[in-house]
Amino acid sequence: MFESLRVPVIAAPMAGGPSTPELVTSVVRAGGFGFLAGGYLTAATLADQIHKTRELAGETFGVNLFVPGVRSLVDVTSYADRLRGEADRYGVAPGAGRWDDDGYAAKLDLVVEQRVPVVSFTFGTPLAADIERLHEADVTVVVTVTTPAEAREAATAGADALCVQGFEAGGHRAVFTDDASSDSGGPLFGLLAALRLIGAETDLPLVAAGGLVHGADVAATLAAGAVAAQLGTAFLRADEAGTNGTYRAALDAGGRQTAITRAFSGRPARGLENRFLRENSAAAPAAYPQLNNITKPVRAAATAAGDPEAVSLWAGQTYPLTESRPAERIVARLAEQARDAVSAAARRFG
Repeated sequence: MFESLRVPVIAAPMAGGPSTPELVTSVVRAGGFGFLAGGYLTAATLADQIHKTRELAGETFGVNLFVPGVRSLVDVTSYADRLRGEADRYGVAPGAGRWDDDGYAAKLDLVVEQRVPVVSFTFGTPLAADIERLHEADVTVVVTVTTPAEAREAATAGADALCVQGFEAGGHRAVFTDDASSDSGGPLFGLLAALRLIGAETDLPLVAAGGLVHGADVAATLAAGAVAAQLGTAFLRADEAGTNGTYRAALDAGGRQTAITRAFSGRPARGLENRFLRENSAAAPAAYPQLNNITKPVRAAATAAGDPEAVSLWAGQTYPLTESRPAERIVARLAEQARDAVSAAARRFG
C-alpha cells in the first residue's frame, strides 16, 4: 500500500478534531496518504467521515483506532478534587472519572463492514482474531509501536506493517503498557534509533513517525529503512485541518517548549507547555481514559474562552517549523525538499 505512493508522506491520525476528510483528501491529491482519527468519535460519526472521505478521496485512506487498555484501578478522586479550582475558573465542573473503551467493538465492526483499505491501531495490538477478521475483509493492518518488544508482539499477532513512533512525536505516546513509574510511560527511543532497532527485528514495512516537518526529515527516515513518513504536527496548521482557533493561535505564536505529560488524559503525551501542564503533571496518575474524562469539560471551556492555558495543545518537538497553508502545498513542498536533500547527500558521497 504505502510503497506505491507517489509521495511517501502520510497524514497522521490526530484525534480530537484536527483530522478531517478534507485534510485526507488534500494530502491524497498531492500524492500522499491520509488517516482519519477514530479516537473519541462515535461509530456513527466515524461512519459519516468514512463515507465523505470515500466520496472525496476514493480508496487512498485509512482509519486509526485506539486499542482499549487494562482498566486502571487507581483512585482518581483526589485528582478530580485537585482540579475543582481550575474548573471554577471556567465556570464548569470536572467530568466523571469513568473508564470506557472508546466504543472500540462498534468501530472495529464498522471498519470491517466498510472494508476500509487500511486500519491502524494505537495503544496496543488488536487480538489476533480481530486482525484475522480485518484480513478477511481485505484490510491492511498497521500497528503503532515505540520499542522492539512492541514490534515483535505486533508482528506475531499478524500486523502487515508497523508505524514506528519516536519520542519526538506530538500527542499520545503509543506505548502498549503505560509504566506508571516512568514520566514517559516507558523507554524513550529517538525515531532513527527506533527504526534501526525495529528494522533489525522484523521484515515488515515500517512507517516513520515523530517530529517530521521537513522534506529532509522524510528523506532521512527513508534512508533509515522506512517505506513512508507519517506526519501529524506538520499538518496541524493546514487550511483543511480541524484544529480549533485557540490551538492554532498557540501554534502560530510559538515560543513554548514541549513536554510529555499525563495531566490531561492520564496517558503520556507531548504537548506545548502551559499552566495546566506545569501545575498538574507531577500529580497526574497513570489512569487513562479516566483523567481524559475528568479534564474534558475544563479543556472544552478553556478552548471556547480562547485561553490556551488549560487546553491540551498536542504538538511534536519541531512544531515551530510548521506552516499555515493548504495541505496539498505542504506535501508538494515536502517532496521538493526531500528530492533536494537526497541530491545533496548523494553529492557528499561523490
